[in-house]
Amino acid sequence: HVQLVESGGGSVQAGGSLRLSCVASGVSVAANCMGWFRQTPGEEREGVAAIDPAYNRTYYADSVKGRFTISQDNAKNTLYLQMNSLKTEDTAVYYCAKGWVVADSWGQGTQVTVS
Repeated sequence: HVQLVESGGGSVQAGGSLRLSCVASGVSVAANCMGWFRQTPGEEREGVAAIDPAYNRTYYADSVKGRFTISQDNAKNTLYLQMNSLKTEDTAVYYCAKGWVVADSWGQGTQVTVS
């Protein structure tokens, strides 16, 4: 049974930073492509960043390139999203997921509000 638990969201002023964490159980972040997604009310969920250990690659949405960094701690089986230079348009609920093009397990989400 895959369980993903996000934390680290909150309220921050524009230009500030937050680091999201996603503790995984039932799945190894070292062995699977993992992604961060976000969603605002009335909008579709969009991919923000992904990390694929099989190819040692990371992927970012154009809107966050240069500001967000995805990483993982294999020993802690945890996925991270470092978010810098936050903008008001980054306000959303952020989810971590197993997968990227096709995500089949999701966390409950953590709210990020940038004002």
